[in-house]
Amino acid sequence: MGQDSGSSLLQPGKKDHVQEMDWELKGGGDAKREGTLVMVSNSILTNPEALVALRNLERTNSLLAQTQDRVSTGLKVTGAEDDASNFAIAQGIRGDLRALSAIQQGLNNTKGIAQVALAGTTSISDLLADVRQKLTELSNEGITTQQRSILQDDFNELLSQARNFVANAVFNGVNVLDTSTAVNTLSNLNNDTITLRARNLLTDINSLGGATLTTATNAQSVLTFQYSNLESTINIALGQLGADTRALNFQTEFLTEVSDATEEGLGNIVDADLARESAQLTALQVRQQLGIQVLSVANNAPQVLLGLFQ
Repeated sequence: MGQDSGSSLLQPGKKDHVQEMDWELKGGGDAKREGTLVMVSNSILTNPEALVALRNLERTNSLLAQTQDRVSTGLKVTGAEDDASNFAIAQGIRGDLRALSAIQQGLNNTKGIAQVALAGTTSISDLLADVRQKLTELSNEGITTQQRSILQDDFNELLSQARNFVANAVFNGVNVLDTSTAVNTLSNLNNDTITLRARNLLTDINSLGGATLTTATNAQSVLTFQYSNLESTINIALGQLGADTRALNFQTEFLTEVSDATEEGLGNIVDADLARESAQLTALQVRQQLGIQVLSVANNAPQVLLGLFQ
């Protein structure tokens, strides 16, 4: 009986049984039943818990830096590394906005030219009433030679003033009242243009100023032809300049609305939701503090081994 019991301890099956009992006594029974071999590290060279804690802390720090960048810049997409496709789209939209701003500036410059020219033309139009009055008086055969001379001087002064109005109708070095060359201005991103038409008023003013007014008959002829031509030219210029100025105003207002809508769309793509980022920042700061504490605990774990050598 003693030999049987002693030999049974040497059988392979019995040896496994003894090892299983040993695992259960050491608390490894559950791991054995699940098929997982659990080993406790008692090394001062390798600390798996610290490595895991360090990886988690680094991940938290990376997310925290990203959130802080969004809060400081107000953008959720600051570069291609954040979101390549949206960043490329945003860059294209920014280019469009810059181009629209340049187009608006060009339209405003042209609008300034038109407004100055319109003011000059309006002043000449107001002056024509006095010019016609003088011509009408000169058409009267009952005036004396001295009176005719005085009226001619007044007439010449009025035309000289009209020439001054034309000469001073300059904006940014451009005058559309002494030339026939129109001003074409880019009006949109499709390279369309708006034309500010020019009208050379000096030709008809000089024609009227060079007329002979020595007799009543001459004055009547000037009133019928040269004056009428100048009056017609002024009226046409007023109509054209008024229409072109309105077109410039309409286009400028339209581009302002387009720019505002485009900028709003850009904001929807790249702007950060600061309320959301604020909540995320607070959560990550808490995670960072907890991560530091967990890493500190994991780093102190090998200190337990010092008790074995005391």
